[in-house]
Amino acid sequence: LGSLGISDQDMKLSTTTKDIDSIVKCATAVIQLNSYLICPDPSRAMGLAAHTDSTLFTILYQNNISGLRENTGWVTVQPLEDGLVINIGDLMQILSNGLYPSVYHRDMVNKIRHRYSVAYLYGPSTGARIQPISKLIDASNPPLYGHVTWREYLELKGKHFHKALSLVKLNNNVNIGPNMVESINIDSESKALPAFG
Repeated sequence: LGSLGISDQDMKLSTTTKDIDSIVKCATAVIQLNSYLICPDPSRAMGLAAHTDSTLFTILYQNNISGLRENTGWVTVQPLEDGLVINIGDLMQILSNGLYPSVYHRDMVNKIRHRYSVAYLYGPSTGARIQPISKLIDASNPPLYGHVTWREYLELKGKHFHKALSLVKLNNNVNIGPNMVESINIDSESKALPAFG
């Protein structure tokens, strides 16, 4: 967040110490191993369907076989030897008030070689309250998103997949109720969480 001019002090001013701790100190992470078998006709198979990651960010290592594609006309991201790909996730889009949009991407299979990747998905604790950082909000830049806990957002993503982020987006920059998430029927007591991605 330093590239946005956001300091630790700004984070403390925009949220409670408990929320800061659950975003930074009590973070959760998952390592996901992906294996994409050889496919004689890659146009007829999908490695991983198009999606955004629900997390703050994802660090991805891929072997030297291309297959990651970003939706800028579905451009293939060529792997760099010993390089990492960093994908911005939905929660970072909310925190940055849209300045850092989450990356819409998919994974393809290869017709000649077996492809694999390792994804490190980083997010806050499930109870962390996520909302745009107050320093990024002013009269010219009203909040684009309401507050949501990560648990609530994961439940939204599990039920509404591609529409989840738009359900947290404020309508005409006015929150639709004291607890916007309740108005879209989130079961915040649910113990099962969908996958991060």
